[in-house]
Amino acid sequence: MSIWWSLHLRREAASVPLARRLLIGTMETAGVDPDVSFDLSVALSEACANAVEHGGDDAPDGSAQAYRVTAYLDGERCRIEVTDSGPGFSSGPAGAGVRIPAAPADAESGRGLCLIRELADHVHIGSAPGRSGSVVSFDKLLKWREGPPLMAV
Repeated sequence: MSIWWSLHLRREAASVPLARRLLIGTMETAGVDPDVSFDLSVALSEACANAVEHGGDDAPDGSAQAYRVTAYLDGERCRIEVTDSGPGFSSGPAGAGVRIPAAPADAESGRGLCLIRELADHVHIGSAPGRSGSVVSFDKLLKWREGPPLMAV
């Protein structure tokens, strides 16, 4: 089974639960194990919250700019990508990716990327190729519950 969707969302706090609910609904319909769905939905929420908070300046008219969320459920894996138009990340040597320092356990912010790394199997964090902005992509191996409502054909 292969399902994918892409959202172009305003950088507003209300967009985060929208993306999360769409992901959970898609995975529930496809028959993904609820624990895996929960992990991915928390990781998606963190990535979206970062895009809302750090994803660029507001437009000259005062409106919030947008960010994009794309999710792929393909075979045994779910891959999610969140792209914004912010300043991007400063990366290390070519191919090294972005080093995310650990946030203190009692910190009010700064734990999102660490949490994504803990919840997903593979994570790539970097700047958008050829333009300004950041890309946070992550994937996780899927587990299925018994008797999913949507059967693979």
